[in-house]
Amino acid sequence: MSKMVLFMLKPGFKDDTGGPWFCPGCAGVEGFLKYAPEVERQVEVHRVDFPRPRKEIVDLVGAENQGCPVLVLAKGAAVPPEAKTSLETGRAFITGAVPICEFLGRTFGVVRPHP
Repeated sequence: MSKMVLFMLKPGFKDDTGGPWFCPGCAGVEGFLKYAPEVERQVEVHRVDFPRPRKEIVDLVGAENQGCPVLVLAKGAAVPPEAKTSLETGRAFITGAVPICEFLGRTFGVVRPHP
C-alpha cells in the first residue's frame, strides 16, 4: 500500500439505541476534506458500515483499533509523534478527527484545525 488509508463511518447507521446516526468525528474529517479536496485525491478513503468487526480496518491495524475515524499510514512512512502502532500488525495509524486533520493539513500543506 503506497497511499495512506482513511476509514470513516457511513452516515445514517442505526444501533441498539436507535438512529439514524452519524459519527461526529467522521463528520469533522468529511468537513476537512471539503475544505481541502486535493487531500482526498492523494489518500485512499473508505467509508465503512457501522457494525463490527470492520474487517478492512482489522486487517490493517487489528481488532482493538477499529474505531473511526482512523488514518492508516503508508508502509515505510515516517511515523509522526501523534501516531500509534498496532501491536497486532505493526502498522502505524492516527485516530481522532483533530489529530487526523492536523496531520493531513501539515503533510499536504493545506488548511489545519485552529489550535
